[in-house]
Amino acid sequence: MDFSNRLQNLPTQFFASLVAKTSKAVAEGRDVINLGQGNPDQPTPDHIIKALQTAAADPKTHKYSPFRGISELRQAAANFYKREYGVDIDPDLEVAILAGTKIGLVELPLALLNPQDLLLLPDPGYPDNFSGAPLANIDYELMHLHPENGYLPDFNDLSETVCSRAKLMYLNYPNNPTGAVANKEFFDDTVAFAKDHNIAVVHDFAYGAVGFEGKKPVSFLQSEGAKEVGIEMYTLSKTYNMAGWRIGFAVGHSKMIEALNLIQDHLFAGLFPAVQLAAAEALNADQQCVADLVDLYEKRRNVLVKECTRIGWNIEAPQGSFFAWLPVPEGFTSIEFADFLLEKAAISVAAGSGFGDSGEGFIRVGLLVDENRIIEAMDRIDKLALF
Repeated sequence: MDFSNRLQNLPTQFFASLVAKTSKAVAEGRDVINLGQGNPDQPTPDHIIKALQTAAADPKTHKYSPFRGISELRQAAANFYKREYGVDIDPDLEVAILAGTKIGLVELPLALLNPQDLLLLPDPGYPDNFSGAPLANIDYELMHLHPENGYLPDFNDLSETVCSRAKLMYLNYPNNPTGAVANKEFFDDTVAFAKDHNIAVVHDFAYGAVGFEGKKPVSFLQSEGAKEVGIEMYTLSKTYNMAGWRIGFAVGHSKMIEALNLIQDHLFAGLFPAVQLAAAEALNADQQCVADLVDLYEKRRNVLVKECTRIGWNIEAPQGSFFAWLPVPEGFTSIEFADFLLEKAAISVAAGSGFGDSGEGFIRVGLLVDENRIIEAMDRIDKLALF
């Protein structure tokens, strides 16, 4: 039996290919320094694990979860947004619980768009953003992110034809893969642009907790009128080292939230209630563990910048997320350089072209190994005499 046209039209899973290359090198017995991953390397905080253990031991959590999530988690998401960003969220109408925000990003075009509608996507951007288009049989247009504009899209670059056709736009700050951040003025402009062209906005706030030099990343929903045009997706994977737990949520525009909830009513039957209760504990409890995690990433960032400078690699320090966006030396494409580093130095990095055409000429490096391994990686690269 053949795969459906939808499956045949899906893009190649970039991260699967990256993992396969890295795993092959490890299987060969090589000491690989994995800077290509996006998987947090620290454990989930103890108080969250204990909340899961307690909840899992309660027979009440062994039953099906309500389709749209337990009330405790929806309320915790609302509490979190009020406390952290001063944004009022209705837990019953403006929260959708997600088994990881990737699901929400991929399924939202199915819930909101019709065939041949247009989706605006950042380039470079999170590769799985592209998966929703063929599944929903829609078109997409790329918004190119350039360093000279702080890796923010310039809406003036979009033609009137594109603006009139577009129905949905994705944004992501702090940005994966570039580490760029957005300010409130940009989000204010985004709200105005969305209203002018009747475009719904989805802001992927996956790295919302991770800002450096004392600057807390801005929530899209902090801009006046944002809830009138869009939603924000927040994952617990990065903020609380809960990547394997697969838990997140979307908040904002009530009709967009209802669309997410409705499609999930048909695709899923709810998350394990004990995981939801542990997630509520993470959102409601003292946030010192988050502050400590951000400090750890900032120390690693500073080591990376110092070491790159030492070997003559001129890079820009990321302002948020746990990624750095490094220029490729002359004479290499992004993929060629990533393969070269893996072959010659046993260092795994993510080729920038895997994040879109505008990612060519860069590699993405994760701050997800300890400082000594970052130093060792730079020592290995220094020996290659590239800079």
